[in-house]
Formats: sequence, C-alpha cells, structure tokens
Amino acid sequence: MAALVVGSALALPAITEAREPVDVTLVLAVDVSRSMSARELRIQRDGYAAALAHPDFLSAVQMGAYGRVAITMFEWAGTGFVRQVFDWTLVENRADVQRLSEIIGRSDPVPQRRTSISGAIAHGLARLEASPFAGFRQVIDISGDGPNNQGGAVLEARARALERKVIINGLPMMTREGPGRGFNIADLDVYYANCVIGGPGSFLVPVTRWEQFPEAIRRKLILEIGGMTPPRLRIIRTQALETRPLPNPDGSYDCLIGEKIWEQRQWMFDDRLP
Repeated sequence: MAALVVGSALALPAITEAREPVDVTLVLAVDVSRSMSARELRIQRDGYAAALAHPDFLSAVQMGAYGRVAITMFEWAGTGFVRQVFDWTLVENRADVQRLSEIIGRSDPVPQRRTSISGAIAHGLARLEASPFAGFRQVIDISGDGPNNQGGAVLEARARALERKVIINGLPMMTREGPGRGFNIADLDVYYANCVIGGPGSFLVPVTRWEQFPEAIRRKLILEIGGMTPPRLRIIRTQALETRPLPNPDGSYDCLIGEKIWEQRQWMFDDRLP
C-alpha cells in the first residue's frame, strides 16, 4: 500500500510556484547591427539609461494597479547574436530604476552582422515565457534602424507573438550614419507599421534625428508602462495604419524588402572578399 501511495504521488503533476503579478512585463530588444556607428550605439545606450532614471518613468510605474513592472533587456543583430544586458528585474522604486540605469550605462555594445527582427521577436517571446513575473500586459519593445534581412519572415514571428497575446511596439531609427546604411530603407516607419508592430494599443515612435532619441525613448517608455500619451511625441498607432501610404499600387507592403536588398547588396559585407 505504501508503495502504491508513493507511486501515485510521483505520478501527480508538479506544483509550480505562482508568478508574481505586475502591471507590465516589458522586454527591451535593442538593435546593435553593423548599420549603426559607434556614436549611434553610445547615444542609444545613454538614452535608455537616462530614460529609466527619469522621475517621470518611475511616476508612470507607480500609477499602475500594482505599482510595479518587470523589465529585461537584450541586444540583438543577426540570428547568431543575442547579448543580455540585464535579466528580469522588478521595478517599483527609485533604487530599482537607478540600478538598471547604471547597468545600461556600463554596457559596451559592439556592432554585429545582419538584422534579424524575427529573431529578436522570437527571443523576446522566450524571455517572456521564462519570466518569474505575470504581467497584466506583455510587451516586446523593438528598436532598430533597418528591415529584417536574416532568419525567419518577420510576419510569421509577429503572428506567433500575437497568438500569445503579446504586444509589439517599435522604435524605428531612421538615421543614416552607420557603415551599413546601404541596407536601410527610407520608409522604415511604414515598414515597422505594416510588418513589425501589433497587438491591442501597439504603436511606434519614429526617430529621424539622433537628437530626438533621448526624449523619444523616455516618452515611449512612459506610454508603454502607464498608458499616458506625452505631449509633442509623434506616435503611429495600429488603428491608424490603414491610412498610411503604402509603396505598392495594390495597397500592400513588401515585408520581405530587407531580404531582397540583402540579396542584391550582400557583396558589400561579404567576408570572403579580399
């Protein structure tokens, strides 16, 4: 009988510890592809550090139902590169945001080959699944300066995120400074609007000049965390996408444009060349 009881107990499913509830679980996915210069990478790093340390960000956090959020951050480029900046961290007070700001400020991003937005979304989903926190909203925040040109199709990655009720917001950086700018597109905001962002209330904030970045990322994080729309911020929401101009006469957008540009211009970065 004892053996039977033990055997039955072993057959029972394991009891998992309940995840701690928070208002938002937020994944910050930061582009460090080679199309960005060292100066741009520093501006991006310092902009995130300043945004998290700003008093307005903490105020937005504390206005939520739980008064706390969970954040993780990683850098991405091609399918073979992901570097974690910090793991899941509970944010609910000044010490929390200051610690994250200091971690980001000490990071040293190094540009890497290619651009896989689909890979960044997939890794973001994996991070959300591994989170010890249960967010009322789950958000992946993708920043990048070019279209997907490696890995799976970005539309398929977005579809998997939307199936899991994950929101994808975007920060397209429409600058022209890095050595790989030949792989960028002029209408990156339209690309992000039609191919990357999605989910209820999703939005993107285009950055056309690096001088805009520090304020843009701060105000974007406030909107993601607190749902408050800051003034003077150019926002494109999902419900407005159908009014956006599209490049094809039939009203569609080619979400494989990045892959096609790579096929045409890959010789520019072919390591086999002398």
